[in-house]
Amino acid sequence: MLEVLVAIFVLTVGLLGTAGIQSQMQLAEVEAYQRAQAIVLLQDMVDRVNANRKKADGYVTAVGAPLGTADMDCSALVDVAEKDKCEWNNALFGASETKAGGAQQLGAMNGARGCITNPVAVMPREIVVAVAWQGLRPTVAPGATTCGQAAAVDDRTRRAMIARITIGCLQNDPATGLCVTP
Repeated sequence: MLEVLVAIFVLTVGLLGTAGIQSQMQLAEVEAYQRAQAIVLLQDMVDRVNANRKKADGYVTAVGAPLGTADMDCSALVDVAEKDKCEWNNALFGASETKAGGAQQLGAMNGARGCITNPVAVMPREIVVAVAWQGLRPTVAPGATTCGQAAAVDDRTRRAMIARITIGCLQNDPATGLCVTP
């Protein structure tokens, strides 16, 4: 009888350990899914900026005003950069994925934010695209960007990805040979 009780105890401990591992795997799966979504959204904006390199400065967002905070109507916008930012904002906000019937927006990551900065204004110019979101478990706070920092409940749960776009000289001055901004 004692051997049966010990066997049941060992089996119970093993099953509880398996349940704990399963819950950790589900958290890791959600984190990986959010990371994959962030990569897609980041690459989307990098492609948009690369397609409109001459007007790259039009993509820069205001400091402290990240995209992804509210759904916007992009239908009346004519400027390519403004329309791209509006559509990217809606993708970050989750407007592209809705629950059946379209009543509730589900897409994007938790608390997704997007920032586009221009830290180098002289040639070669640099545009930095950042996507930040709220993770599930605390880790180390990202130091590469402050994007989404105000929206994060705990900065250690904030996740971020950045991409740098270097825009070389698009036009040289024939007289001096120096780069001029078109």
